[in-house]
Amino acid sequence: MVQNYLPVLLFILVGLAVGVVPPLLGKLLAPSHPDPEKNSPYECGFEAFEDARMRFDVRYYLVAILFILFDLEIAFLFPWAVVLKDIGLFGFVAMLVFLAILVVGFIYEWIKGALEWE
Repeated sequence: MVQNYLPVLLFILVGLAVGVVPPLLGKLLAPSHPDPEKNSPYECGFEAFEDARMRFDVRYYLVAILFILFDLEIAFLFPWAVVLKDIGLFGFVAMLVFLAILVVGFIYEWIKGALEWE
């Protein structure tokens, strides 16, 4: 009975070792010489000039959502292209409908000016 769970236990132990040992080795072996520039907060090369809790424009989130949407579209295109010969004309037309719906949404966002950055 215990032999059935041995691979699972081994998998958990290796996963913990891979997740815990490298950060511990880095903490123990890395040189620690902090200076003001090393400890300063930075994001894009210059000092922050506003509060970190400032409000973001809604367009920032809209562009992020559109990126995820079109990224997922590409994720669906690869497997579809691999099995295109097997699924035939029906699969081809189904993907054309899928792409048409996404293109209509993209054109709508473009016309509304949601992708314009000021």
